[in-house]
Amino acid sequence: MLARLKQYLVEVCCVYALVSVAGAVIDQIAGFETNNINVMVMFGLCVIGTFVLYLHKLFDNFSPLFMIVVQYLAACGISALFIWIVSFFAGPVTPRGWFELWRSFTIPYVILAAFYYWRVFSETKKQDKLIQEIKENNKAESV
Repeated sequence: MLARLKQYLVEVCCVYALVSVAGAVIDQIAGFETNNINVMVMFGLCVIGTFVLYLHKLFDNFSPLFMIVVQYLAACGISALFIWIVSFFAGPVTPRGWFELWRSFTIPYVILAAFYYWRVFSETKKQDKLIQEIKENNKAESV
């Protein structure tokens, strides 16, 4: 039951995000006076952050700290490039705006990356424990 509830909540969040972005795009195309650029930028930054976190498999041969730092720097760089491109359509970004970007991106990224990596490492520990149990069972059977 709890698993179905979690799946339902994930689907609701995804649908809400898609509807919000679609509404923002429609409002932007129609020329309504709203602040939908922020909603679209937030969605873009979420996509960038999630994409970069999912690239952790590329860094399996490196230390976890190196992987985390490189991924953060990559996410920041791609986000800055994204904001720079958006600035051609939405207006220039002020120096204070760049500071707000780093602050507004870094705080949620660090929190969500910590949760993501905690989940990855705990899953790895579970898999290691399962492998050890299988090895022990194989040893017991062969004796």
